[in-house]
Amino acid sequence: MPSLSDTRVRGAKPRERPYKLFDERGLYLLVTPTGGRLWRLRYRMGGREKLISLGAYADVPLKRAREKRDEARRLIADDIDPSAERQAKRAALLETLRGCGEGMARAAEQVARP
Repeated sequence: MPSLSDTRVRGAKPRERPYKLFDERGLYLLVTPTGGRLWRLRYRMGGREKLISLGAYADVPLKRAREKRDEARRLIADDIDPSAERQAKRAALLETLRGCGEGMARAAEQVARP
């Protein structure tokens, strides 16, 4: 049974030092001194411990954080590092946006020429 409830997450108050509220299977909520509530997932890949961010509490509720944890654990089961997968997706998106931006700039130049 999961140890965190939505009520406990909402009631998490900042302290002098950051602290963690653990759920299950590596998921926890990091509560910062400034009041931030951040979802984190701790996992092991290739004998090394790794950490991935799943979002902030208000934007990512407990149910969605658990779904994201399960998605990441499926990747881990297939020997795919979720962090590396995320970085690869971002790089591909950036490349696509750069390509679109250059094409749009060229089109604008051609339209602007008499």
